[in-house]
Amino acid sequence: MTKAELVSAIADKAGLNKAQAKDALDAFIASVSTTLKAGDEVRLVGFGSFVPVQRAAGTARNPRTGEKVTRPATQTCRFRVGDALKTTLNS
Repeated sequence: MTKAELVSAIADKAGLNKAQAKDALDAFIASVSTTLKAGDEVRLVGFGSFVPVQRAAGTARNPRTGEKVTRPATQTCRFRVGDALKTTLNS
């Protein structure tokens, strides 16, 4: 599902027009991004949790040249599936 398809689905289910649904989705994405950047977890009960994760710096190997390169520390996130979503997916 693309962002445009998700906007259409939200508009249909919530009774909004596409512009309102796009604004709501953009606000959700911005809020989640800001919260994760601050190092906090976003919990949506029944759906899942977005958890910020710090990846440590390390070394990697360039597959073309075999040269070892330094990989910087990075911030990323993980999604943990909630029980209700897990049940829906497995039923």
